Amino acid sequence: MAASDLAKLIDHTALKPETTKEDILKLCAEAKEFNFFSVCVNPVWVYTAFEQLKGTDVAVCTVIGFPLGASTPEVKAFETKNAIENGATEVDMVINIGALKGKEYDLVERDVRAVVEAAKGRALTKAIIETSLLTDEEKVKACEIAVKAGIQFVKTSTGFSTGGATVEDIRLMRETVGPNIGVKASGGVRDRKTTIAMVEAGATRIGASAGIAIVKGVSSESDY
Repeated sequence: MAASDLAKLIDHTALKPETTKEDILKLCAEAKEFNFFSVCVNPVWVYTAFEQLKGTDVAVCTVIGFPLGASTPEVKAFETKNAIENGATEVDMVINIGALKGKEYDLVERDVRAVVEAAKGRALTKAIIETSLLTDEEKVKACEIAVKAGIQFVKTSTGFSTGGATVEDIRLMRETVGPNIGVKASGGVRDRKTTIAMVEAGATRIGASAGIAIVKGVSSESDY
């Protein structure tokens, strides 16, 4: 796979709590240089990224209810609207993981739908299901609920839990959601070999802070 093709799959990411404005400016400059699909930043940095990326085709992605997913649907909806007003065109929301594990499926669906409806017509939506905390049965259920609620992508991980993306999880998620829903591999994707394996398993987007290493084909210890 050509480096330019890989770049257009990557959400170039900086989500650590210690991320500074200077880090965001550097992230955006790199995104422009390597022509990544988007930058993915915490909500406080959305407007900064938006300003830096005006006039380019690099999208601004942010995270909602991050990283725990434990805020209410109403708060997630407000956070989504605020992020879009500040320039976000993609939002990656963390589902209510505890509700899923407790089989409170109506709450999980309401949680996802609140973000989908807040973003409707204005931003693409992704549901982070945090695969490392779920059984295979729960992963399937999370994907099914998210699709029912109108999500456009399902995503493996926040990068801040006990594990990240695996080829097996990407394959399972793709089988569950079918061909028309995006699948994003995130968390622990640090090199070109792993990226290509994720794509071959069904991933259509990669979330990584190691985007430059991936494109250049070198190793990186960088993660979220």
